Amino acid sequence: MTKEVQQNPSSLPESGYIRLYQIIGSKKAGIPPIIPVSRGTWHTWVKQGKAPKPVKINRTCLWRVEDIREMIERPA
Repeated sequence: MTKEVQQNPSSLPESGYIRLYQIIGSKKAGIPPIIPVSRGTWHTWVKQGKAPKPVKINRTCLWRVEDIREMIERPA
């Protein structure tokens, strides 16, 4: 991975689903990133299998919190 994954997943909810802006952050909304990468890098990682695949509900892509925690905890 080209950028470091933050080791502070405390801002994640216990379970459920989160949207991409909650993972990579949003400067406009003032949301700090859990994994500080660009949107393009994140989608590349999903295609390469480095990041979990999203769950699609209608046209919205969501990621399971458990999958994000697992990604953060596994060695790079």
